Amino acid sequence: MDVRNCKDCGRLFNYIGGPRICSECRQKLEEKFQQVKRYIYDNKDAPISQVSEENDVSVQQIKQWVREERLSFTDESAVGLECESCGELIHTGRFCESCKKKLANNLGAVYKKEEPKEAPKSTKDKARMRFLDN
Repeated sequence: MDVRNCKDCGRLFNYIGGPRICSECRQKLEEKFQQVKRYIYDNKDAPISQVSEENDVSVQQIKQWVREERLSFTDESAVGLECESCGELIHTGRFCESCKKKLANNLGAVYKKEEPKEAPKSTKDKARMRFLDN
């Protein structure tokens, strides 16, 4: 059992994994997420700083939700983040589509498929008669 202090409120809680926050703070954060999601839906062209101020959520938290692909901005919106690889403007995730394809191709090239080994063929063993011993 791993007991830790919540980084938001300081209470002790049983840490299972993920962010180091207790279940109550996690619930509050999820409510904030839903609030931000509705705000972005209603105000499609709002910059991240305005979304942050209006919903009392840090810009860093909003960017984290966008990187996790929980939030996305419309393709027409000038609001976005930079691709972590090439710097192109993206609206959700960590990488642009072309960088995702390059990463997938590079990973595919690293992984080599093993060719199935053929069992040795011996005609002598196949032709023999076999008996069970009593």
